[in-house]
Amino acid sequence: MSVADEFTLDFARPERIGLEETIYAAGKSAEQIDAILAAAGERGARLFLTRLDPEKRAALRHDLDYCPVSRTAVFGRPNAVSGAAPVAIVAAGTSDVPVAREAERTLAYAGIRATLIADVGVAGLWRLQRRLDEIRAHPVVIVAAGMDAALPSVVGGLVPGALIAVPTSVGYGVAEGGRAALDAVLASCAPGITVCNIDNGYGAACAAMRVLHAARALRELSP
Repeated sequence: MSVADEFTLDFARPERIGLEETIYAAGKSAEQIDAILAAAGERGARLFLTRLDPEKRAALRHDLDYCPVSRTAVFGRPNAVSGAAPVAIVAAGTSDVPVAREAERTLAYAGIRATLIADVGVAGLWRLQRRLDEIRAHPVVIVAAGMDAALPSVVGGLVPGALIAVPTSVGYGVAEGGRAALDAVLASCAPGITVCNIDNGYGAACAAMRVLHAARALRELSP
């Protein structure tokens, strides 16, 4: 079996669900990723990659737009990002920024502008208060928080838009690599919060895109 027999790219996914296939680089060898990129290049296709470590990126033969903070990469022509930002990405602390950047880069790949607001966690609520009007101006808000993950509940009680919580693996001891944060946002008393898996900024961005797609469809149905 050759490396080319180890993958099948889903080029029809955008027509089915409005989201392009993304390559999850963790667990794949540099040889496998290079073969995937070569197959996409033969079709003139572009690809988005997540969880691509710097060491593995250095071993690849293809040119990529790479971000070491988010560990994401773009292969091929980037989408133009224009217009107002419909999504705010709020990070509780600086340590949550890699997850927030993953969400931001995922949205940018789809041509969607986002506003990143970092270090506004509940340990200093005044930092959130001074950015609250800015956050409220966005119809979709992604909140990334670790430790006790209190920020999504606080924001969920203050903003009217769709709120997507991303628990992160940031925290000491009983934080258990994000499990305490996940339990906290699942048990949130703020109604209607959507919860993604631990550190899944990519999934949060995809959830935001589904919300935006649904809003667009509703506008088209309106008389």
